[in-house]
Amino acid sequence: MTTIGSVPDGYRDAVLFSILALCWGSSFVAIEIGLEYVPPLLFAGLRYALAGVIVLGYAVVVADRTRPRGKAEWLAVTVAGVFVIALYHGLLYLGELYVSGAVAATVVSTAPILTAAFAGVILPSERLAPAGVVGFVLGLAGVIAIVQPSPDALAGEVTVGATLVFASAVAFALGSVLVRPIDAAALPLETLQAWAMLIGAGVLLGWSSLRGESVAAVELTAEMLLSFGYLTIVSGVFAFLLYFELLERSGATQVILVSYAEPVVAMGVSWLALGHVVDSLTLVGLVTILAGFVVIKRRALRSLLRSILEERSATTS
Repeated sequence: MTTIGSVPDGYRDAVLFSILALCWGSSFVAIEIGLEYVPPLLFAGLRYALAGVIVLGYAVVVADRTRPRGKAEWLAVTVAGVFVIALYHGLLYLGELYVSGAVAATVVSTAPILTAAFAGVILPSERLAPAGVVGFVLGLAGVIAIVQPSPDALAGEVTVGATLVFASAVAFALGSVLVRPIDAAALPLETLQAWAMLIGAGVLLGWSSLRGESVAAVELTAEMLLSFGYLTIVSGVFAFLLYFELLERSGATQVILVSYAEPVVAMGVSWLALGHVVDSLTLVGLVTILAGFVVIKRRALRSLLRSILEERSATTS
């Protein structure tokens, strides 16, 4: 087993995983704070316009090329930009006008389950087994527990907000699946991410204009600047680069588990920063969603656990 600076790889990965969960989990609360001062789609669009420029600059330094070539690569960055950046964040920011960051993070944690479900429908090699259908149903049950629907509450703010956030998770999952069959493996990840951010920012800003949002509505406060800077630099640029590092080191199954650490982080940060405490049914919803993911990914998780145990055994022997 290799070590970096005398620190075993497993422990280093755990630290990086925790930092990523902190960055992305706290971002839901940062969005909630920033929305007090900036229209939602304009907020998201400006954030990713700046983040895209920074990541593209980083790609100039570390990647062998900084521009997609051919139809396949341009299609990949367009699909990622429209679905994973624009629709995901646009609907998320709109949803957080009605629900807290902690609730939004919990609903978004359905994205891995939705990704598996869409892959089962769209990709012939990833058909869902009956257990996968059970996992998908558990995920939906978790969302229902969070929304707590009733005839009187169907038009309520929580239902509207949770529906928008769930739609954002659907957009993220669908985009993640649609990108897979596209032959863009030669495109550096940094370049793909930069162009996806820039295309997504363009869609968000166009959407913002159609919605009638205006820069004149922005309130320049310390809280707004802190929220925007944190979301752009920490949750945007730094966290995405950290995600790519972990993806290369640990694999997709382990990294995707960060989706279930994010709500816990969001709940803690929301309590510390805003005094918000989630109710018990939101916690039940999160556990139910996690159970659905475990059912769907049980084989991959079993393999991951076995490799972790073997790694620890090799370290102590």
